[in-house]
Amino acid sequence: MSLTIWTNHVFRPEILEEFQQGIAAAGHRLLVSPKASAVVLAAGGPDPALEQADVAFGQPDVAQAMACPSLKFIELSTAGYTRYDREDFRAAMKARGVPVTNASQVFADPCAQHVLAQMLALVRNLPVQLRNQDGRREWRYLEDRFTNGVLTRHTVLLVGFGTIGRRLAELLKPFGTRVTAYRRKPAGDEGVPVVGEAGLAAALAQADHVINLLPDSVATTGWMSAARFAAMKPGARFYNIGRGTTVDQTALMAALASGQVGAAYLDVMDPEPLPPAHPLWSAKNCYITCHIGGGTREQDGNLAAHFLTNLAGFTKGAALTDRII
Repeated sequence: MSLTIWTNHVFRPEILEEFQQGIAAAGHRLLVSPKASAVVLAAGGPDPALEQADVAFGQPDVAQAMACPSLKFIELSTAGYTRYDREDFRAAMKARGVPVTNASQVFADPCAQHVLAQMLALVRNLPVQLRNQDGRREWRYLEDRFTNGVLTRHTVLLVGFGTIGRRLAELLKPFGTRVTAYRRKPAGDEGVPVVGEAGLAAALAQADHVINLLPDSVATTGWMSAARFAAMKPGARFYNIGRGTTVDQTALMAALASGQVGAAYLDVMDPEPLPPAHPLWSAKNCYITCHIGGGTREQDGNLAAHFLTNLAGFTKGAALTDRII
């Protein structure tokens, strides 16, 4: 089966060459869209070339994808898929038998390890050490040696439990932490204790670390609210690797200022890019990375390998990795 593959993902040049070779070796044709964005989170615009394609990889325009009867398989180049999580899109793909996958497996380890690094940095008081080296260079032996901690026996609440949450729970296990997950609809296969809405307040009150993994949606906008920050154990740490829109950032800054939240590590904010004058940059005990949690040097190569594996599976009628529709 020879297929025409369309992509609007911007690969690094050396990886694009490998990707093209992989497509050609499988007997397929590649169309590289001129309407591409180097930012994987950006929505793709309509592209006439998509109408020639059997398979799309990247971020195809939602309306155009629904209107292209030739499309037989779509793989998204991101873990998040909010813009595609629509009833009309799901219905259209299901009606035509078009499988849709994302790239959760590509980003699971980077995101999970990024959060783990943040947790270790805070529990070992590393931000203070690094700022001291760049600043006054005081010998902080007594101040810091006896205020450091370890993750052992700490309680961790994962708010959301998809691919990244599962991987993070695995990484935390050797540290001797107690991990609980919040899910609106528990599946029963989580492998860790799970709470729903009824148990959320108690879980927040017990957690030393609250990690937000929620995707962007109408239901999750501002989900981490002033009331939920108030329900947290005083001095607990908060982390956001999900989406910035899911957190009431004004409430977070107030909770940091009062000490209700001991520290926050944010990889995602609203808006992005975060303006230099935004108060989050200077909020008390708030540490920021610029939406890099899922990134690695190997990202493009891993995305290409993920897609090519799924493409081979699709042509053989095999199960697909990270299928969402």
